[in-house]
Amino acid sequence: MIANIYKPVSWTSFDVVKKLRNIVHEKKVGHGGTLDPFAEGVLIIGTGKDTKSLTHIAACDKTYEATVKIGVGTDTMDREGKVIETAPVPNLTIDQIKKTFAGFLGAQKQTPPMYSAKRIKGVRLYKLARKNQTVHRDPVDINIHELQLISYDSPFLRFSVKCSKGTYVRVLGHDIVKSLGTAGHLTKLIRTSVGEFHVKNSLTIDKFSEQWLSIEA
Repeated sequence: MIANIYKPVSWTSFDVVKKLRNIVHEKKVGHGGTLDPFAEGVLIIGTGKDTKSLTHIAACDKTYEATVKIGVGTDTMDREGKVIETAPVPNLTIDQIKKTFAGFLGAQKQTPPMYSAKRIKGVRLYKLARKNQTVHRDPVDINIHELQLISYDSPFLRFSVKCSKGTYVRVLGHDIVKSLGTAGHLTKLIRTSVGEFHVKNSLTIDKFSEQWLSIEA
């Protein structure tokens, strides 16, 4: 089974896997691409033999809607981190923001953040970061296919992005505000699609459980 689940804020991706494992009573359960705990939205879950499809699903392009608070930078680049930088909020124009966005389109390199689930020599980076340890991370190839301004209500900048596998939207948001001459961090992140799976068709965990129990009954 492949399920399009709406991951709630504060849950880890593995929390969702564990919950669905208990609902469907299947030992083999996995997900098709990690979502940060502070983020919400589409998380694709596979069970049994269908877990084989997750590698392909994880490799698909993804879309997100993000909100950046300008003027305050954190060590995690999101709202869960410690404030490590403050900067004046510049008097930005819409044209200036759109011009900056244009510079981030296309194939490029991005360095994974220390606060991430990526493994280096078998160790999750966030575990090292929590010990105030920083290690070298090789930049990875990513592609920003689309980057659109949704709104700018100072100090909050909202944008949507369609990007390749391996893209950290937290890093993208950080780099955008840096290019605008200030600091910032993500306060909200919603994954709106993974390949052909869209948020409009995703199920909350409670709704999935309700439908599953009705099928079993």
